[in-house]
Amino acid sequence: MPSSSVSGPDRRLFLTSLLGVTAAAAGLSGCADNSAAADGAASDAPLASKVPAGTSLKISSYQNAQQLQFKLAGFRELPFKVSNWLNIGAGPDVINAFRAKSLDVANNAGIPPIQAHYQGFDAKIVAINITRKPNYLFATKPGSDIRRVSDFRGKRLAFSQGQAQGVVLLRALRKAGLEYDDVELVPLTSNQFLTALQSGQVDIAPLGNTQAPAYLTQYKTARTITTDVVDLLNLLWAPVSVLNDRAKAAAVAAYVPYWAKSQVWTYEHPEEWNEQFYVGTQNLTLAQAKGITALANKPLFPPRWDEAIAWEQETADLLAEGGFVKKFDVSELFDHRFESLAAKAVPAQYRR
Repeated sequence: MPSSSVSGPDRRLFLTSLLGVTAAAAGLSGCADNSAAADGAASDAPLASKVPAGTSLKISSYQNAQQLQFKLAGFRELPFKVSNWLNIGAGPDVINAFRAKSLDVANNAGIPPIQAHYQGFDAKIVAINITRKPNYLFATKPGSDIRRVSDFRGKRLAFSQGQAQGVVLLRALRKAGLEYDDVELVPLTSNQFLTALQSGQVDIAPLGNTQAPAYLTQYKTARTITTDVVDLLNLLWAPVSVLNDRAKAAAVAAYVPYWAKSQVWTYEHPEEWNEQFYVGTQNLTLAQAKGITALANKPLFPPRWDEAIAWEQETADLLAEGGFVKKFDVSELFDHRFESLAAKAVPAQYRR
């Protein structure tokens, strides 16, 4: 994995190196403003009240968590067919799957839709779960003496601009008063972070709360640095081509309430989730699982998306300031036909 500093005019080169394979494969110009939507304008037609018979969706389920949530919550009879649950979660991988038409709807953070727009791919956000507590922390390579974010100056930082981890890192740097040129951003995707840390190719990488316990158990001389930077959005999104298909759009609308209810079920049943998911499928100890669920966010589904849009705009502007994307109005990323569906599906204490 090459290490490359990202500063000044080299940021455009950095973007090309990180996304070049994807862009070349798709024949893109690299900017949504110069790329006509292959699937036409997003539909604003009313959603169908019933899912047509035979409609199917291909849904992301990173580490097979989503279908396990559905199984444990008792959601076995859905008003549509799930033709495939894809074990896929990283934003760049989701965008590639969208392009290949092998995925219809995915669960990500706020930054992948921004990245997709920059690459010229049309997709829309259809559901929002607000995150109030940090889902990430910073892990050091083994043997490091780094103890706080201010110590990141001059260090090599694992950075994925198309994923939540990337924006958490940028926001943490800004909060600590560090400029992009004060650090060395190493272009990676999140599935490369652990290997880069273990080999010493980077000094710091943002890890999810679920990843850190196993890493610290394996590397006793590594440490973690907590951050209060929040990645606000946990969302569902889908390609415009899917949402312009009346039958599939109805299926997505039917999926949103089940997705919201499954998040609530998981939050309300931590003991069962610890045993079935973290211990049963992720090979964590029960103590490690309990540590993760203690940090879990209470699901919050806003009836209106004003806060989410404002946060998404702030994120896009932060990336634009660094030269990673071009500035644009993020309101076009939201399909308001779906705005209230998640909130209506859950009890009042989970609406925000």
